[in-house]
Amino acid sequence: MCGICGEIYFDGQKASAERLRPMLDEMQRRGPDDEGIWLDGHVGLGHKRLSIIDLSDGGHQPMLDSELSLVFNGCIYNYVELRDALIELGHEFKSHSDTEVILKAYRQWGMECVQRFEGMFAFAIWDDDHHQLLIARDRMGIKPLYYSLLDGGLKFASNTQALLAHGDIDTSIDPVGLHHQLTLHAVIPAPHTILKGIRKLEPGHWMIVNPDGQIFKKRYWHLKAQRPTGVEFDGEAAPQNEQEWVDGIHRRLKEAVHKRLTAADVPVGVLLSGGLDSSLLVAMLAEAGVKNIKTFSIGFEDAPEEKGNEFEFSDLVVERYQTDHKKYHISNETVLPRLHEAVEAMAEPMVGQDAIAFYLLSEQVSQDVKVVMSGQGADEVFGGYFWYPLMAEAGRGIDPQDVDAALKAFAPYYFDRSHQEWLEVINPQYHVEDVTSAYVGDHLTEEEADEFLDQVLRLDVTTLIVDDPVKRVDNMTMAWGLEARVPFLDHRLVEWAMAAPPQMKTGGKHILKAIGRGIVPDEIIDRPKVAFPMPALKYVRGEFYEFMKGLLTSPQAQARGIFNPQKLQELLDNPEAENAFTAIQGSKLWHAALLEFWLQKHVDKTL
Repeated sequence: MCGICGEIYFDGQKASAERLRPMLDEMQRRGPDDEGIWLDGHVGLGHKRLSIIDLSDGGHQPMLDSELSLVFNGCIYNYVELRDALIELGHEFKSHSDTEVILKAYRQWGMECVQRFEGMFAFAIWDDDHHQLLIARDRMGIKPLYYSLLDGGLKFASNTQALLAHGDIDTSIDPVGLHHQLTLHAVIPAPHTILKGIRKLEPGHWMIVNPDGQIFKKRYWHLKAQRPTGVEFDGEAAPQNEQEWVDGIHRRLKEAVHKRLTAADVPVGVLLSGGLDSSLLVAMLAEAGVKNIKTFSIGFEDAPEEKGNEFEFSDLVVERYQTDHKKYHISNETVLPRLHEAVEAMAEPMVGQDAIAFYLLSEQVSQDVKVVMSGQGADEVFGGYFWYPLMAEAGRGIDPQDVDAALKAFAPYYFDRSHQEWLEVINPQYHVEDVTSAYVGDHLTEEEADEFLDQVLRLDVTTLIVDDPVKRVDNMTMAWGLEARVPFLDHRLVEWAMAAPPQMKTGGKHILKAIGRGIVPDEIIDRPKVAFPMPALKYVRGEFYEFMKGLLTSPQAQARGIFNPQKLQELLDNPEAENAFTAIQGSKLWHAALLEFWLQKHVDKTL
């Protein structure tokens, strides 16, 4: 896990360390162990290293191999297997790193090498023979990759902070990004961001940048959500009944956890929330024979309506598996002051209030380990949220290609506001067509999905969670030089889950509950699903309310003029009214305040 950056110019300008250095400084926390800069005329690459595999100087980046130069962020979990195959093909290695495997794999198979990688990755290769910059991002979008087109060039980085370091980026609001931001609870699907001057590479894509400025993209992976049609599936007999599906997915989950355990030369821990997903990760590690598993939990002060921790459940897992456990209790008075730090660590504005929890937890965990596993993605892959059954019922029997019917079954249970409400809330200078409905409608009617629920889950897994929980975890853990691995987003596991019958996806993670029965305490399996408890930021009251009001009425916010003042005042006057919350119970006031907070931190830089 690292930070990468680079630049290429088409107008005769030379790449320079003076421009790369500030970008590297903005990624210091992503890679505190080592750094490197490589320059060759109009191309420059930079790297900040977090040493996980091959801790020696052999893993230093940028890594060079004759005419090839590489910077890489992430982990290739099957790198040992690929290394052995490449050695048989005649390649020689100087290190034991997965980084060098990427270089040799590219030399052997070209950019189609990405099809062979199992893992999370964002990398850039300068191929001097072909005079091309080649950039790729993993299938699930676990590793970020942003870029900016400049006059006469392009630069890229692992976060927007690095791209903004020079002040040569167009920081005006992208109306398309704004529509997504306030309709999909801060999800802005690639290639857009909230800023016109910054774009991001789509998950499962690679991109070629030529020295004349031409850019070519290719999608190299497409997730199917269909039942197997033959006698085989993924190299084995296709499941014929529910138990065979459960057994097959159990095997894939164990493999996913094992790969993320063994692809490291440092200890690996688990972020243990007390929910089913993280508890299953501990159980899978125990099944693999791991002893003294390091686990970590965080809790907050209670509110009158809600407990602030789930320690009673995480303690059950600790007791059963005798883990090496640490838990941290955070007072409410700590949360708001440190919200500033969490927002500074956000590459994009994120409204998930557990971001601050991950930020504070990662601070503590990073003092013990460099790598942790997290349960992100399980709810989306295995249908854990309350809105999935509602959508499934609303979409029952509709034509898979009927965009209007698909949106009618999806939007009421997910969109934060209708397009009409968005137009009323946002000032006319930012108005656009209903771009979010168009985007979601297109993706809900893509081919290779059998039923509407299949479409919903595929959209969520490949698009919506990429720029919500997945991005949030990457940003908050990497703010402390901590690598988070997410086994539930192993692409082979996801392919199995998407192929399973729909009736197994509507029972609140029915499949995971079946896997967990007997290895996870029943109290955890049978409890109702709850969001990560963080009362201090959930209830729009007191100091938290005053903080949001101050942001949204500040001179900077008024000058920016995103929100209709009358509508904003109505929200401020009654922030806990029924219509002040979204379909999935998010606070519209918080959504607006967080966006303004992020813009002031990263664009205005006034806080």
